[in-house]
Amino acid sequence: MTVQDHSGIRARPQAGMSARAKTGLVLLGFLVVAGALLFTEHQAHVLGLLVWLPLIACPLMHIFMHGGHGHHRGAGPNDQRSA
Repeated sequence: MTVQDHSGIRARPQAGMSARAKTGLVLLGFLVVAGALLFTEHQAHVLGLLVWLPLIACPLMHIFMHGGHGHHRGAGPNDQRSA
């Protein structure tokens, strides 16, 4: 092995961020700025609709969470099953 033979030395990985990580940070920054601008421009519309949220939530919760008024298909005392 000569003095200038460096075949046994591995190259160090480059320090820094990859192109994919940089792209992700740029996209994240763009989305934050776009979201802030959309919120400030449409704040009156969004907050105006929040007043109606409880009135809309009541029937939706009744339909999806309550399950109706006794129309369940489960086993009850009046069910007649044939053996």
